[in-house]
Amino acid sequence: MNIEGSLSGAPVGLALIIIGRYRLPELATALVTGWTDNHNMNTSVLYALGAAALFGASTPFAKQLNADISPVLLAGLLYLGSGLGLTLARVIRDRGLKPSDLPKSEWPWLLGAVCFGGVLGPVALMFGLTTTSGSIASLLLNLEAVLTAVIAWVVFKENADRRIVLGMLAIVAGGVALGWQGTATSSSGIFGPAMVALACLCWAIDNNLTRKVSASDALFIAGVKGLIAGAANTALALYMHAVFPDVTTVSTTMVVGLLGYGISLVLFVLALRGLGTARTGAYFSTAPFIGAAVALLVFGESTDWAFWVAAALMAFGVWLHLTENHAHEHVHQEMEHAHEHGHDEHHQHAHDFEWSGSGKHSHAHRHSFMTHTHRHYPDIHHRHGH
Repeated sequence: MNIEGSLSGAPVGLALIIIGRYRLPELATALVTGWTDNHNMNTSVLYALGAAALFGASTPFAKQLNADISPVLLAGLLYLGSGLGLTLARVIRDRGLKPSDLPKSEWPWLLGAVCFGGVLGPVALMFGLTTTSGSIASLLLNLEAVLTAVIAWVVFKENADRRIVLGMLAIVAGGVALGWQGTATSSSGIFGPAMVALACLCWAIDNNLTRKVSASDALFIAGVKGLIAGAANTALALYMHAVFPDVTTVSTTMVVGLLGYGISLVLFVLALRGLGTARTGAYFSTAPFIGAAVALLVFGESTDWAFWVAAALMAFGVWLHLTENHAHEHVHQEMEHAHEHGHDEHHQHAHDFEWSGSGKHSHAHRHSFMTHTHRHYPDIHHRHGH
């Protein structure tokens, strides 16, 4: 079952795949109270699965939108909805538009992520879809999780063992089963599939670059991504002479973008803090199954063997990741950064301001050299070699 629908016949489906990786994040109350940096690994897993659930569940709802909207324009409106909504939430939370806490040294990482994930990726996919069948495109989109993990392991030296690799492969295999169609044939040549694969590579680079800034304000990161990507795709749609739909359709589209993509990306960034890129990407790859389940339960769509095969494979992959037990003696080098935290074994420092001694707070702080042993993931404090 292909949750994106027929790419050759549904413009909304095309646009959803174009924006399909700009997932966006967190709980409604947290929009006002702030974003939490929880070192509990189970919480980070919930962030990743929550991001997948929001994005996956939004897909069949978004497909109900006006099918006459240009796919590129729909992508732009969804991005803009997430960017404007999250920016407004940040203004409410901070009681005004305050400067970001993103260090100057991390701006190139963020701008690179926006360029690859919000501009180059959608454009490459748009050209690829013009000559690629829906079934083949759906299968090729599973390359994102594989390429994300490969870049994380090879380029950024993120740790992975056989259990994690097997779990990721099981989840990706579930996505392949979900997108499989027995008549998946194409006579379009290599250009279309190559452009779809290039889009997946762009989004994989985006995921890894976003990890480099994941310690900063997730609301700001997701909001900036949405605004820039939304403006770029909307401008491209207007250049292509796209026609704006009525106000009701525009507003509905932007609300879907905020809920299904903006909130999801915030959760995705929070998951990157605690899990690292490869594991977060693997958990997020369950989104197609969640979307298919929503389409089945809410809209009464039919299903077949592929749905249940995907369910079994993804459940097996998630179980392998959830039961990971990575523990060894490791060294923490001296470092300084800023993020919201509580005082635990990794955060034992003095303050130059008044503090009650309990609860979460955010400020620049220094970590001292330390050697110890405990279970951990490659989060923002555990990016060491093995």
